[in-house]
This record gives sequence, C-alpha cells and structure tokens, in this order.
Amino acid sequence: MLYYWLHIIYIFICSKLFWDKVDATSTISRTRRVSILDCDSLRFMANSRYLYYMDLIRFEITFRSKLYENTIKKGMFGVLGSQKIIYKKPLKRWSKFKISLVLEGWDDKWVYHSQIFEQNNEICAVGYTKAAFWKNKKVQDIKKILSDSGVPDTERKVPEAIQNIFKDDYDLLKIDLI
Repeated sequence: MLYYWLHIIYIFICSKLFWDKVDATSTISRTRRVSILDCDSLRFMANSRYLYYMDLIRFEITFRSKLYENTIKKGMFGVLGSQKIIYKKPLKRWSKFKISLVLEGWDDKWVYHSQIFEQNNEICAVGYTKAAFWKNKKVQDIKKILSDSGVPDTERKVPEAIQNIFKDDYDLLKIDLI
C-alpha cells in the first residue's frame, strides 16, 4: 500500500511540475514495465495489478486536467461504481506495455472510461470503469463538474455496449450469495 501512495504522490508532483496539462476528455497513454512485484507466480502480471495501473492513469487525468481543481480541491473524492476487465493475453515479467485511458461518455452521475492494455500493437486486456465524484454522502453532478473543468461538450452519450456491461450491477447486489 505504501508503494501505491508513493506512486500517487509521484503522479501528482509530475502533473503539477513537469507534465503538460490536458483536457479532461483527452485520451492519455503511459508506457510501463511489468516488474517482479507485479507478478503472482513471478512470471505474468497479476490480475490485481491491472486494476492498480487503471487507478493510476485515472488519477493522472484528474491531476493533469482541471478536474483536480473542480473536485478534490473542493472536497469531492472519486469513487468507482463498478469496473470490469477482459483479459486476452498475459503480460510477461519485465515486458513493456502501454495503458491508454479513453473517455467513453457520461450521464448525470457517472463517467465511463475504457482502459486499454497493449503490447506490440496488440490488445492484451481492456478495463471499463464507471466512476463518479462524491461529497456529503451523495454523488455530484458530473455534467457540472465537466463544464466547470472546461469541457465544451454538454453531452457525450455512452455507447450502448458499455452501458450494457454495467446495467445489471445493482440487481447482482440483491442476490443472496450465502
């Protein structure tokens, strides 16, 4: 967990001092290397590490855009409503990969992203997230946040295929699993 927070601090400092600002709707990419600490069996990247890298790139877009000033600085914090990941090909130890964050769209509460893991121009995994900003025990209006952050679009429809990924989430919470 310490490594996670050090990485977040690194992203914050670099976003403020060294990296160019980006628009909140920009697609951003980062090249990473699978370290030995990322691997379960010391051979392939563990499934939990994909989610870790997905977190980091979402923080990067927040810090590099005006989202930070219009959310975290105002006492809001990001929450994930749901995330899904589809694995196609494992990432081997010591190999480089690229993760890209693509804003797919938003509705009144949620913003939807695709996060694509690529290696040698081949997709290895794709993660989808549904995220919001939370303050005073309620979800904030994402359209206002994006507008305040300089996004000129008032609307970007979420593709139906991505909406369908998340449509039964709350029904699953009602299932008695025990």
